Amino acid sequence: MEAPRGIGTFVVWDYVVFAAMLLISAVVGIYHAFAAGGQQTPKDFLMGGRRMTAVPVALSLAASFMSAVTVLGSPSEVYRFGAIFSIFAITFFLVVVISAEVFLPVFYKLGVTSTYEYLELRFNKYVRLCGTFLFIVLTILYTGIVIYAPALALSQATGFDLWGAVVATGVVCTFYCTLGGLKAVIWTDVFQVGIMVAGFASVIIQAALIQGGISTILNDAYNGGRLNFWNLNPNPLQRHTFWTIIIGGTFTWTSIYGVNQSQVQRYISCKSRFQAKMSLYINLVALWAILTCSVLCGLALYSRYHDCDPWTAKKVSAPDQLMPYLVLDILQDYPGVPGLFVACAYSGTLSTVSSSINALAAVTVEDLVKPHFTSLSERSLSWISQGLSVLFGVLCIGMAALASLMGSLLQAALSIFGMIGGPLLGLFALGILVPFANSIGALVGLLVGFTVTLWVGIGAQLYPPLPERTMPLRLETYGCNSTYNGTNWMTTTEMPFSTSAFQVHKIERTALMDNWYSLSYLYFSTLGTLVTLFVGILISLSTGGRKQNVDCRFLLTKEDFTSNFDIFKKKKQVLNTKSHPIEDGGNDNPAFNHIELNCTDQSAKISGTRL
Repeated sequence: MEAPRGIGTFVVWDYVVFAAMLLISAVVGIYHAFAAGGQQTPKDFLMGGRRMTAVPVALSLAASFMSAVTVLGSPSEVYRFGAIFSIFAITFFLVVVISAEVFLPVFYKLGVTSTYEYLELRFNKYVRLCGTFLFIVLTILYTGIVIYAPALALSQATGFDLWGAVVATGVVCTFYCTLGGLKAVIWTDVFQVGIMVAGFASVIIQAALIQGGISTILNDAYNGGRLNFWNLNPNPLQRHTFWTIIIGGTFTWTSIYGVNQSQVQRYISCKSRFQAKMSLYINLVALWAILTCSVLCGLALYSRYHDCDPWTAKKVSAPDQLMPYLVLDILQDYPGVPGLFVACAYSGTLSTVSSSINALAAVTVEDLVKPHFTSLSERSLSWISQGLSVLFGVLCIGMAALASLMGSLLQAALSIFGMIGGPLLGLFALGILVPFANSIGALVGLLVGFTVTLWVGIGAQLYPPLPERTMPLRLETYGCNSTYNGTNWMTTTEMPFSTSAFQVHKIERTALMDNWYSLSYLYFSTLGTLVTLFVGILISLSTGGRKQNVDCRFLLTKEDFTSNFDIFKKKKQVLNTKSHPIEDGGNDNPAFNHIELNCTDQSAKISGTRL
C-alpha cells in the first residue's frame, strides 16, 4: 500500500458533473410542468393525480430518507462506532411491515391528501391543527439541517463554496417542486437514487482496489474491533446496542414511514392499494442496498485510515467530512469522480428537501387554506400550492442558516424526528388502534408526550452524554508521518459528542444528567409514542371514551388485513378520488362507496380492531 499523497482538490470536471446533476433535476421539473397537460388541479400537483406505480414511488421513498445526512453521516458513524449500525436492516424490515399493514390501509381507504385530515375525521379539528403545526415545525427544522449539513462538510473538505451550494440546492429544489409537483419530485428522486448508488459504488470499488480487496477491508475492520454486531446490552442509556437499534430505531423510523406526510403522500399517490403496499416492500430492498453501501464505505474508511485517523490528526474538523476526504484521497486521479460523489451527497439533499417542500405545501393547502376559504376554485388552489412551494423553499434555506449553529448531523436530525415524530406517531396509533380514544385523550396525550420528549431532547443537547455511554472505538494516529506529537488517542474519546452551540461546560454532573438526559437518542421517539399512547388511553377512559361511536373506517379492521389476499379472488378496487365535503363524522363520503362496510353492531366494531 503506497503512502497517502497530498489530498486532491476539485477540478473543472467535478464542477461539470455536479452542475449536470442539478440541471437534469431541473429539466425533469420543467417536463412534468408541461407534459400531459401540466398541473391543472391541486390533486395533480400534490398527489401526482393518484396515478403513480410502485417502482418509482419505492425508489422515491428510499431516496427521500437517504438524505446527505445518510451519505456523509452513516459511513463516519460506522468508522467511529463500528458496524453495529447494520442492525438497522432488521429495523427497516419491521418499519416497512408496520407501515404497510397498520397505517397504509387506513389512510388509503380514506383517500386523504394530508395525513392530518385523518385526525379531524377521527377526533376533531383542534387535534388536527396541533398535528399540522407540529409537522410544519418539524419539517422546516429538519430540512434546514439537511440543506446545511452536506454543504458544510463538502465545502470544508473540497473547497466547494458553502453558501453558493446551499442557495443553489434550495433554488433548484424549489424550482422543480413549484413547476412539477409530486410527479416531478418522484421522478427526480428516481434519477437521484441512481446517482447516489453510483457515488457509493465508485468509492467502494476504488477503495477495494487500493486496499487489496474486500477481504483486507474486513480484516482491518475485524482487527480494529469494528465488526461489533452483537452488542446485546439492554441498557437504554447506551447509544447504539442491538436493542436500542431494534426498538428505538423501529419507533423512530415508523414515525417517518408510517405517519410523516412526506412519505405517506407518496404511497397514497399510487393507483391502487396493492401498488401502494408493493412500493413500500420494494423500497425495503432499496433501503437494504443503501445501508449495505454505507456500512461498506465506513469499513473502507477505517481500513484506509486505521493507523492514521484524519480527524484526530486535525486534517478534517468534523467526522462528517471523513467521507469527502476519503473520496479526494483515493479518487483524485479520476477527474469527475469526486464530482460524482458530491453530486451523490447533494442528490440526497435534493430529494429530501423536495419531498419536504411538497409535503409542506400539501399540508398547508389541505389543513389551513381549504377549511377556511371554501369558495376557492381548483385553479386558484393550484396557484396557491405553487406559491406555498416557493415560500417553504425560501424558509428552508433560511433555516439552513440557523442550522449552522447546531451540532453533529445524523444525531441532530434523528433527535428532532424523535422529539416531534414520536408524539405524532403516538397520536395516530391512538386513533387507528384504540377504538375508545377520544379527542380530549388525544390532545392531552400529545401535549404530555411532546413535553416529555422535548425535556429529554433539550437536556441531551445541553449536557451531552459521557463517552462511556456513546462508546466510540479507538482511533489511532501512529501511522501519520506528520509532526503530530505522540499517539495520544485519548483526545478522540474526550471530544464531546454533541458539538452543539448551546452546550453547558464544566459543571457538576447530577444523577438526572447521567441517567435521564443520557437516554439513547433513538429512544426519544419510543418515549414520545408510549407516553402519548398511555396518557391518551387513561384520559379517554376517564372522560367517557367508551360511550362514543367510532366509524370503523377510521380504525384498523380485520378486513384491512385479509384484503391483502383479495388479489387472488377478484380484480383490484380502484379508489374513487372525488373531492368531498367532510360532514360531521364524514359518513356520507363518496370516496368509499366502492366498499360495503357493515359495522353496525357493537361487537363487530370491537372485534374488528383486535387483529
